[in-house]
Amino acid sequence: MKELNQEKLEKVKQEYLKEVSHTIARRVLAKNRMSELVRVNEQTEHTRNRFSIDLKTLPVTNQEKSGRCWIFAGCNIIREEIAKKYNLKNFELSENYIAFYDKLEKCNYLLENIISLKDREKDDRTLNHLLSIGIKDGGQWDMFVNLVNKYGLVPKDAFPETFQSSNTHEIDTLLSKYIRKFAFEIRTNNSEDIDNKKEKYMENIYKMLCSCFGVPPKKFSFEYVDQDKSYNIMKDVTPMSFYQEIVPMDLNEYVSIINSPTEDKPFNKAYTVNYVGNVIEGNEILYLNVTMERLKELTISQLKEGEPVWFGSDWHMAGDIDEGIWDDTSFDMDTLFQIDSEMTKGAMLDTRESAMNHAMVITGVNLDDGTPTKWKIENSWGDEKANKGYHVASDSWFTKFVYQIVIHKKYLTEEEERILNGEKIRLQPWDPMGTLA
Repeated sequence: MKELNQEKLEKVKQEYLKEVSHTIARRVLAKNRMSELVRVNEQTEHTRNRFSIDLKTLPVTNQEKSGRCWIFAGCNIIREEIAKKYNLKNFELSENYIAFYDKLEKCNYLLENIISLKDREKDDRTLNHLLSIGIKDGGQWDMFVNLVNKYGLVPKDAFPETFQSSNTHEIDTLLSKYIRKFAFEIRTNNSEDIDNKKEKYMENIYKMLCSCFGVPPKKFSFEYVDQDKSYNIMKDVTPMSFYQEIVPMDLNEYVSIINSPTEDKPFNKAYTVNYVGNVIEGNEILYLNVTMERLKELTISQLKEGEPVWFGSDWHMAGDIDEGIWDDTSFDMDTLFQIDSEMTKGAMLDTRESAMNHAMVITGVNLDDGTPTKWKIENSWGDEKANKGYHVASDSWFTKFVYQIVIHKKYLTEEEERILNGEKIRLQPWDPMGTLA
């Protein structure tokens, strides 16, 4: 390994000081954010909030200080169909209800995996990966479906938010610590009855969740006033009957499509991810990897039928949250520093520069002779940002930073369905496609 040479550094310093552009950069950077200095105003034409396909959707929701975006996005897809069926102007499902059982199932899932790995060396990569992650808010589409299939759904007013459900850092930290204690104990005391210990841990975890999020309802009334001012009430509804009888869609008919253009993931193959899940008896994560051209085609097909699309992307990249745009051509960091930092999508995935970290809903697209130019995005960060919570993403940004969509099976070809129903390639949990929204 070579150490830094101070003489060479002094030479670089003198070259730097001679350049007026570097002096200007240093002056303006001293008191300003980089992103505010590198906006390309000429690009505003490509991020106007107008679309040739623009679905009429409900007001945005707010996940507050939590990482439940994938739950909010899933509930936002479903509530649109409920609103259409019952002629509702506004409606929201209880994201807290799904999050409660997600936490419970994740704890059980992690405890069972820790038990299965208890005889591994303490520096085992899989064990260390699971313990390092602990319990987080993030999730995947298939995890959302598993929860709904097992526990059903309830309206928000039947199981409202609490401070803890909207501010999850402390409970996540405590649950992770508690489970790591379990891991240490079963690895250092082989004489223990592990099943009994795990049962006691899960009992305590259930009680903790009830204290933080509330006690989930077994029955409730579905009460609403439609847009014609007609009052309606359905009594003694259960979470499962609400899903099966009131929700006019079958979540099991939807599949995850990804775009991961890396050498180790050929297109038109099905993938799953080891140790990523929540409901043990539920379905595994399932992806079909396709080209970006095909992913866009599928997205547009569903939008044309009037149905929004759940999707996962890297929201950290090239965005102005207050203004409500995501567009890589609107931010020019490289010119400011006189470098070339451009990478292909595959390179960004392989080097961990980028990965999916946020789920939202696509509610529109602008087509120019059939070619998408920009996309309308429903976020779950409240209505005080962007255009009442709705954002615009350029097609360039979409190509680079969208990694996953969820679409109905009816839009797939017979060959694509066959691939999804066939053998799956198993990815390691630290693979970029193992990240959670």
